[in-house]
Amino acid sequence: MHTVWESSYGGSTQDGALHSSFCCPHLYSLEWLAQEPFQDKRLRSTSEILNSMKVIKLQSWEEEFKRRIESFRADEFRWLAKAQMTKAFGTFLYWLSPTIISAVIFVACGLLKSAPLNASTIFTVLATLRVMSEPVRLIPEAISSIIQVNVSFDRINNFLLGDELKIDEIARSGLEESGNVVVDIQAGNFSWDPEMIRIPTLTNINLDIKYGQTVAVCGPVGAGKSSLLHALLGEIPKVSGTVKVCGSIAYVSQTSWIQSGTIRDNILYGKPMEARRYNAAIEACALDKDLSDFRHGDLTEIGQRGLNLSGGQKQRIQLACAVYADADVYLLDDPFSAVDAHTAGVLFHKCVEDSLREKTVVLVTHQVEFLSEVDQILVMEEGRITQSGKYEDLLKMGTAFQQLVNAHNESMGDLRQVGINREMGNNDVVVDKVKEETTAMDIRGIQLTQEEEKESGYVGLKPFLDYFRVSQGWFLLSATVLGQVGFVVFQAASTYWLAFAIGIPKLSTTMVIGVYSIISTLSAGFVYSRAVTTAYLGLKASKAFFSGFTNAVFKAPMLFFDSTPVGRILTRASSDMNILDFDIPSAFILVVVPAIELTAALIIMTYVTWQVIIIALLALAATKVVQDYYLASARELIRINGTTKAPVMNYAAETSLGVVTIRAFGTVDRFFRSYLNLVDADAALFFLSNAAMEWVIMRIEILQNMTLFTCALLLILIPKGYIAPGLVGLSLSYALTLTQTQVFLTRWYCTLSNSIISVERIQQYMSIPEEPPAVVDGRRPPSSWPPNGTIHLQDLKIRYRPNAPSVLKGISCTFREGTRVGVVGRTGSGKSTLISALFRLVEPASGCILIDGIDISKIGLKDLRMKLSIIPQEPTLFRGCIRTNLDPLGVYSDDEIWKALEKCQLKTTISNLPNKLDSSVSEEGENWSVGQRQLFCLGRVLLKRNKILVLDEATASIDSATDAIIQKTIREEFAECTVITVAHRVPTVIDSDMVMVLSFGDLVEYSEPWKLMETDSYFSKLVAEYWASCRGHSSQNLQVHI
Repeated sequence: MHTVWESSYGGSTQDGALHSSFCCPHLYSLEWLAQEPFQDKRLRSTSEILNSMKVIKLQSWEEEFKRRIESFRADEFRWLAKAQMTKAFGTFLYWLSPTIISAVIFVACGLLKSAPLNASTIFTVLATLRVMSEPVRLIPEAISSIIQVNVSFDRINNFLLGDELKIDEIARSGLEESGNVVVDIQAGNFSWDPEMIRIPTLTNINLDIKYGQTVAVCGPVGAGKSSLLHALLGEIPKVSGTVKVCGSIAYVSQTSWIQSGTIRDNILYGKPMEARRYNAAIEACALDKDLSDFRHGDLTEIGQRGLNLSGGQKQRIQLACAVYADADVYLLDDPFSAVDAHTAGVLFHKCVEDSLREKTVVLVTHQVEFLSEVDQILVMEEGRITQSGKYEDLLKMGTAFQQLVNAHNESMGDLRQVGINREMGNNDVVVDKVKEETTAMDIRGIQLTQEEEKESGYVGLKPFLDYFRVSQGWFLLSATVLGQVGFVVFQAASTYWLAFAIGIPKLSTTMVIGVYSIISTLSAGFVYSRAVTTAYLGLKASKAFFSGFTNAVFKAPMLFFDSTPVGRILTRASSDMNILDFDIPSAFILVVVPAIELTAALIIMTYVTWQVIIIALLALAATKVVQDYYLASARELIRINGTTKAPVMNYAAETSLGVVTIRAFGTVDRFFRSYLNLVDADAALFFLSNAAMEWVIMRIEILQNMTLFTCALLLILIPKGYIAPGLVGLSLSYALTLTQTQVFLTRWYCTLSNSIISVERIQQYMSIPEEPPAVVDGRRPPSSWPPNGTIHLQDLKIRYRPNAPSVLKGISCTFREGTRVGVVGRTGSGKSTLISALFRLVEPASGCILIDGIDISKIGLKDLRMKLSIIPQEPTLFRGCIRTNLDPLGVYSDDEIWKALEKCQLKTTISNLPNKLDSSVSEEGENWSVGQRQLFCLGRVLLKRNKILVLDEATASIDSATDAIIQKTIREEFAECTVITVAHRVPTVIDSDMVMVLSFGDLVEYSEPWKLMETDSYFSKLVAEYWASCRGHSSQNLQVHI
């Protein structure tokens, strides 16, 4: 044998085969690397869409955003297809190389006479090549894996080496070192965009706040109020100047950030429980009545991003967390925007003035009525502090601050026009009486988020059958199996030809080697066909499952997204889909190949020595028992591992949204430890799965070696000459690969069984219930519908689940065409549910809604939602540019977009940007203030100009002056439309034609506001509360203004 391998022909051929085998993995890795950026874009876009699915459904944008996902997937799929075909060609080269090497060696033996070309030489060479084939095949696989790991390391390295916050730019010290000044900024210039430091976000900021002061920051939308707080937190890059903050910080963001878990967990925020301080925080933030109405009190599960809480409840929980933290400095970013006037007054007086009276507070607010109570006021415009001082002093100075106060006074003047010149001496009695009423409904106690479902036990062939059924790959499956059978048959024929031919002296070496090479080449052709059909089968399955999964998710009802954390869906869209793309096709073919090879080996061994079949069958039976024993545990490990990935993704997504809050509270280390614990829990199952695999492999090797030893022993004991030497060599060459083949089969069958669970998990979401169809043929409304905009509610009852209590309890009323209807009520009274019912995000349990005589439950969702406009409570922007955010469907001209921007007060801001309408919008619109995002939403409805407009707390984060302008714009632009306004600010709805008052899901009142004000109505009490919260300087200024 040594002389054989010394042949230069054999060595050079082997080197050439190895090099050709290595080229394909390298090319495959490059193509795999090329598809990764598109996969990243797809997953990033998927995450953004899932987090904003409610807005997408309200606007009927599902098809457009699904098209975006499919576009990223198409780019990803193009490179995936190239990678799979490259892998198929590499498989062909791998299986062809032993044939080429053996043929060259045999030719060299015949020509150079370096070794006799007999049975001993031939079958020693073939057996050696068979034994070497697996390690040789693993070398390019290993190289491919190393390249992919290196790519991953490079991506991680680039992330780790990215720009970080420069924490040393802000001087932090303890409160005892502060002297009297706790917050100090001198000549500060700050810019969010490092490329635009010449035009900083905040310019020439000079600020000093003394210990115990309450400082209010006010100004129009986009003035830089939130950026000022970020400057104090060190979140916005400093261009120049100095910043000093003394003591610990508690921060309440403008968009409330809530963690998954219980209400208590969110308030404690990792701190130990102190009952007295905890109860004081709850009372100060007006949460006591809410908690008393929750079925589980403060142990109620919140759900992802506070999905089963109102905006006001989320904001108050976040505020209670800050109060409980007992920090030195409080930075509050418009914390009253999501609550009604009465609750805002309670929060200001009990929380800011009482609980935080000995703290240093910086309060960003649009509520002018509270400004007279603070120690200092900062007025901001265009990134500058234009005025600062006490309330009375700023009034005397006039200009910007006077404009804010006047805008507020004008809105208060509207109250007087509907009869609010009643005696206010009994205000306290009215307020106390209303405060006794509960503010939450039973629906808030319902556990919406359920534990993730997973199958258990042996599910049989169903996932495998689903794989081929969904992909319609039965033909490709048959072609793959036939290709492998053809390969094995021709391989066996080539080997049998050698065993037969060497016993016939008349046949020349050229004839023997030539026929062997021809048969082996034909077998390699079958290998290539097998590899290609497998690649097409995998690609077809990937496309089918992705399409089915994506369609199912976009057609799922809103309740599915309310009860399913985004991480669960993303896990299926990422890791499970990745397994479907890469692992299952590879595992499938690597099960088919050794299964047929094992069968062929046993047939050949039995043909030579039939006695071996007895031991072989016993070993196979024992192998099946061991394998089933392993799979019973391995399946559950993989299923559990599938459920441990979602918490990791949920936690990462959740913390990324609240990273500013986490850093402000100084809890980065705690969150990092919690994240590592989740990663460890996920990784532990992965390592256990691998350990279990090694356990079963070791036992199968022992069992199959028994068959090998039996075969060898029988061949030794059989008398010489009883079996032809060629057949002995043939049998031994196959017997030597028996253990390796069985181990290979077991490993990949177990891998396939574990990987097929991804099919099971994706299939779960492909079969979720669908919402009603987008279009109902035969029931499509006329293109001019609705011509008037009249809405009839007929005994409307809504519940979120079949056994849940009703959220709306038999509401009946009519919104006449062209009227402006204000909808008011306490937190949890059913206002948002009414809007959801109008847009059919939830279907009526009974009753119906008629729009211009058409029952909206009878028409398609797209036909309905495209004819309705809404400015939602949580303004949402998407990654892209200004144009695509205002007009995602691309149906409006630039001229129309600019006109809409002018009407919503954004034209000046956007026209000053270098790229105008093509200026970037970051993920979730983070590079725009919340108020500006609400103005963008106004721009969308101005473009659509539908007959029915819904405003759901549309101006909650906007100052009174901008609010007044927007209300004026809406009155002018939608004068002939039906406008439904849900608002916390009484002045926003006080000039409505009709007012609807909801309480506990019941319609309490529905009439003209002036009529309701003349009686001791529920609405008059709400107005009285608002008036009471605006007493003092505000009422005094109102009298002056009037």
